[in-house]
Amino acid sequence: MKKILLPILVLLAATANAQNAKEIHQKAILVDTHNDALSNELITKVDLSKRQNTGNLDLVRAKEGGLNVQVFSIWCGGDYGKGRAFNFANREIDSLYALIKRNPGKMVLARNAEEVQNAVAKGQFVAMIGVEGGHMIEDRLDYLDALAKRGMRYLTLTWNNSTSWSTSAADETHHKDSLLKAGHIGLSDYGKQIVHRLNDLGVIVDISHVGERTFYDVIATTSKPVIASHSCAYALDPNQRNMKDDQLKALAKNGGVIFLNFYSGFLDSTYSRKEVRFARAHKAELDSLEKVYHDADLARIRLNVLHKAESDQLRPPLSLLIKHIDYIVKLIGADHVGIGSDFDGAESYPLGLDDVSDYPKITQELLKLHYSEADIDKILGGNFLRVLKANTAK
Repeated sequence: MKKILLPILVLLAATANAQNAKEIHQKAILVDTHNDALSNELITKVDLSKRQNTGNLDLVRAKEGGLNVQVFSIWCGGDYGKGRAFNFANREIDSLYALIKRNPGKMVLARNAEEVQNAVAKGQFVAMIGVEGGHMIEDRLDYLDALAKRGMRYLTLTWNNSTSWSTSAADETHHKDSLLKAGHIGLSDYGKQIVHRLNDLGVIVDISHVGERTFYDVIATTSKPVIASHSCAYALDPNQRNMKDDQLKALAKNGGVIFLNFYSGFLDSTYSRKEVRFARAHKAELDSLEKVYHDADLARIRLNVLHKAESDQLRPPLSLLIKHIDYIVKLIGADHVGIGSDFDGAESYPLGLDDVSDYPKITQELLKLHYSEADIDKILGGNFLRVLKANTAK
């Protein structure tokens, strides 16, 4: 009899856990602080209001995954110089405005926590704007003001490229000697002025992508909590884009939050080498795809889709993302961790996380680790709302 009862009890416990996870997930306000769908939409012309068989986000799958709030990344590469970057940022914002206009009553733009909470209570999908890369303000405070007026709620101070006033993680890691010769590393006086202006405008300072020197300069300058909108733990994957333990502790002391990136390369230290071999094996096809899309990232995403069985072999398990979350929670507390997937911005994510409909799996895994409902609520969106409120202009 005991041999019969044990499997039944295990099944009942698993069912109860799944039901509990579903209830907790549905009650929470789920916020993802980083998605690149808008950049791709300008190329692919897909309608994000309808279910798509490509990409990681549309409004249908967002509802299935319990995603309430998406901060859309406004991005262009560093090759968009002065006279182009700001205009491109506005094109992407225009496309978001158009998407909202095509979905009246279903989707709204929010600028503060109160608007988010009111929209979620009405069952509306909330869109917010994050600008990824300080080069998009083209060294002009009036451009910064203009983007804030259009709804920018965070500014990532650099992308992989440095600006004249802020140095990136990529440059501080690979071109530090050149930066030192040029006499500029970290945040310049003008960069500090930009941080102060962001604080005054109620726009969150985002330190994902910035160099270590820039990070500490920001922490010493800002009067408001900052965020890392899409980064992971350096201790588990020593990638230039991830945050070291001392940085995480400084972020927590500031009252800020790190939002975990789902990209395989920032979770798994072995992924990059495997991905390079995969790309080399399909170089001719990848070159052709780049000619079609005129975008290297989209070409790589498409290549992985075309060779899904092979590319899936490179993907880390979902447990590795959970390990990053748990590591950081244990280091600095659940008040300083959130979700910043980087969906639609990379070619690979953990197995089981294919798109936004898969978010409930994270809640299930955190429950298995005995996270409280209160802490799960913070991680899913509560921490973002807290930082958003703390940055709201008076």
